[in-house]
Order: sequence, then structure tokens, then C-alpha cells
Amino acid sequence: MASIFSKIVAGEIPAHIVAETTEFMAFLDVNPLTMGHVLVIPKKEIDYIFDMEEESYVGLTMFAKIIATGLKEAFPCKKVGVAVIGLEVPHVHIHLIPMNAVNDMNFSKEKLKPSQEELEEAALKIKAALNETTA
Repeated sequence: MASIFSKIVAGEIPAHIVAETTEFMAFLDVNPLTMGHVLVIPKKEIDYIFDMEEESYVGLTMFAKIIATGLKEAFPCKKVGVAVIGLEVPHVHIHLIPMNAVNDMNFSKEKLKPSQEELEEAALKIKAALNETTA
């Protein structure tokens, strides 16, 4: 059965996509820890990050680095936190989270519930920042 992320890649489920290539996609988490929380995935459905072929693993990491650069520009913060947990959705995904304190990366805290308009605004900010940083 396809994961929710595979359904996003296939266009079956809407998402606030901030960037994509032929192999990878980055989109906003709909229940973020902080505003700007992005998920970076390979389009190919793979459950465990360390099962990825080396070339894809390196490509995903480099793609995440590009997204993190734009994310930090769009949502000024001390650092962009990185987490790979992988238990909640059986599809490789890297969490990129704007953070100013360690607690910003606490996955057990209550998640934000932004409106679709707030998510769209956040996605546009990240896209604009990515356009500036990759231009």
C-alpha cells in the first residue's frame, strides 16, 4: 500500500510543496513543530533511510541542505534542526525545523495547527527564499 507521501508525490493528496526535482520533494508538514517545518523525501518509496542506494542518499542529503538554506532565510532562526525518525510514515523523510531553542525539536510537544492560508503563505516565503539563494 502506498504511503501518504507517495500519494502526495502522485498528486492524489494536496500538499504545500516548496521544491521538487525528478527524484526528491520538499513540502510543509501540516502539523508543524514550528512554522516552516518542512519534510524532505525521495519520490521513490523507501521505508528506511539507510536502505537507500548511496547515490540517492547523498542526493537527498544535498537536496535537504539546499532547502535548509532557503528555510533559514524565510524563517530567520538560530539553526535549522534536522531529524530522521521514520516510525510514523513508512517512507524516508527528513524533518527540517527552524529552531531557536532545543525544545523546538521536541516531537512530543503539541503540534501547531496552522490554517491552509498560513501554510500557503509559509510555502511562498520558502519558495521565494529558495529562488534568491539558488539564483
